[in-house]
Amino acid sequence: MSAAIQDLIGALIADARKKAPDHIPLIGVAGAQGAGKSYQCRQFVAANPRVAYFSLDDVYLTKAERVWRADNISSFDPYRDMDGNFQVDHKPRPEIERLLLTRGPPGTHDLSLAKDVIARLKRGEATKLPRFDKAADDRAPEADWPAFHGPADAILIDGWCLGAAPPPPSEPINDVEREDEDGIWRKETETQLRKVYAPFFAMFDAIVYLKPPNWEIVKRWRAEQEVETLGRALTEEDQARLDRFMMHYERITRSMMAGGHMATVVADLNDARDVISVRHHANPPTSPP
Repeated sequence: MSAAIQDLIGALIADARKKAPDHIPLIGVAGAQGAGKSYQCRQFVAANPRVAYFSLDDVYLTKAERVWRADNISSFDPYRDMDGNFQVDHKPRPEIERLLLTRGPPGTHDLSLAKDVIARLKRGEATKLPRFDKAADDRAPEADWPAFHGPADAILIDGWCLGAAPPPPSEPINDVEREDEDGIWRKETETQLRKVYAPFFAMFDAIVYLKPPNWEIVKRWRAEQEVETLGRALTEEDQARLDRFMMHYERITRSMMAGGHMATVVADLNDARDVISVRHHANPPTSPP
């Protein structure tokens, strides 16, 4: 993986501090699954211990919160009665509930927690950095969160959809989306990006987007991660399960590759994850051209 990304992160922090010496820069690193964003951030922080770092993956809603959200959104069925009054029924939709339960897409993160952590770091307070236990599919106990003792030189956050703009609507693009017959899951994801995530992304001084060459490479990178995690080659069943999982991310990932993001810097990667070009955006695009 290219060390150029770490140099780029350092330059963005230095530039933000030059513009506002008393300001603690907030820098985001975005990139599709397997692009190396978390690895690059960890390497940078190892060399720069006064930089506080956590991932969007660390601030997922708890499992109980995701179950509650999935049940309520999937079953919400508004209508008007014969007198024209607005009423709400609850209609079980297990397919949609299953989609909403899948962690990762917009709506499954606790951005209030993320903003609270950022605020504490900016005040120079001793701050516990959240962690998520993916094996347990739940937030790790707070007692297990590492503490950062300020003040921080900068705050670094990575996330696969960090800076993503709502993708343009279209017909379903894969089998998972075809299960969302009424578009409830897709509409909820779009609403979350537009109303909840966009103001959060606007807090960042800079966002660098590690742009993959194409979707097929993204799937290959993610499969390589899975092989490393499992310590063995993937079986056909493993691959089928992973292919389905990746479909939850496909629409937004493709949209970001096409320009649907708020990133101030785009680092184009080749299939070896090396940086082949860097593009700066004074006025970042927010939707695909």
